[in-house]
Parts: sequence; C-alpha cells; structure tokens
Amino acid sequence: MIGKVLLLLIALMISLNSHANNKKIYAWKDKNGVLVFSDTPQPGAKEVKLTSQHLNMPATNTDILDTSPTKAAVKFKISITSPEPNQTIRENTGSVYVSTQIAPRFEAGFTIGLFLNGVAIGEPSDTTTLALRDVERGQHTLQVKLYNKQNQVIATSPESVFFMHRKGLNIGR
Repeated sequence: MIGKVLLLLIALMISLNSHANNKKIYAWKDKNGVLVFSDTPQPGAKEVKLTSQHLNMPATNTDILDTSPTKAAVKFKISITSPEPNQTIRENTGSVYVSTQIAPRFEAGFTIGLFLNGVAIGEPSDTTTLALRDVERGQHTLQVKLYNKQNQVIATSPESVFFMHRKGLNIGR
C-alpha cells in the first residue's frame, strides 16, 4: 500500500514538473512602445524561448525611481536698505527708521533682530521696518539678523555705518 502511494506521488510530481515546463512566455510592445512579457498570448506577440528553467535576477537599486520631490535648502539674504551706507541723518529726536530687504522672501514665522553698535535692540520683530529712538550723536553701525521658526540665525546682513546729527544746545551764546 505504501509503495502505491509513493508511486502515485512520484507520478504526480513528474506531471507537475512537465506541466510547468510547458508554460510559454510571450513578448510584445504595447501602444506606448513598452516591452511587455506575459504567459497569455496577444496579437503580434512572439514566443520567448528560455534556455534555462532556473532564472535568477540580481537585485536592482530602485532609489532613482523615487519621484517624491526633495526640498532644497533655501539660502536667504538680508540687507539694510535704509539708512544707506554712510548716510547722515539729521533728526533732533534721534529717531532712525531701519528698512530691510529679504531674498527670496519673508516667510511666516521668521523674525528680524536689529543690532546697533553690536548690541541687540529689543526682541526680534516680524516686520521688515524697525525704529530706533533717541540715538546719540555720532557714528553708529547697524546690522540685522534673520531668524527662522526655530530661532536660529539663517542670514546676517553686512554692517552698515550711519551718522546721527542732532542739533546741540548752545548755552551761553
């Protein structure tokens, strides 16, 4: 009995193996010119003859197929547009309005820090025009820094020099 079952299993294995060997593969080009392989024949398809039943394909790096766009880091620039370099400001109250320009553009969450003579003036602001009050007579330097949402400096302007001219008090004349 065991011999008959064993013989039946061997016959079944040989039958399946020959059935697998009888599979045919067809190749054709679709309407877009892409080469297609299938076990189902199509009009115009040609049968592909395999020389080996055991085919192994090496692994292929598919990283180049990732089409998700990668966001390139944007390089920001900030500059002082007013007062102009070496400008003399004649203002008896000592008020100075500092205008800045950011490229490519000012984004939500960014802030600008203003520095007079290397000292930060107030907290960083979310506007591109800043005001200084009661600036003393003489030569001064201005610089602005652009901060991102994480409060990291992402751009710094060159220092700009200006001169404050305030009317002095002439006592005794």
